[in-house]
Amino acid sequence: MNFQFDLIEDKVEFFEALALKDLEMKINAQIEHNKAILLTVHHVSHQMHLDENGRTYYSAVVHFKAKK
Repeated sequence: MNFQFDLIEDKVEFFEALALKDLEMKINAQIEHNKAILLTVHHVSHQMHLDENGRTYYSAVVHFKAKK
């Protein structure tokens, strides 16, 4: 049996939360997990939306890249 391992070079993850603090906690937790597979944050994009009841809704996209 032959095993072949390939390194992950790029990874994009999506996050959402009702509070900005919760969104930040989710992203920070995933940053720590991705450090274990040698990925660092390359770019972060985030948005805030209001629903029909006026409540805020936060979302973010984080692009992780392999350390060089």
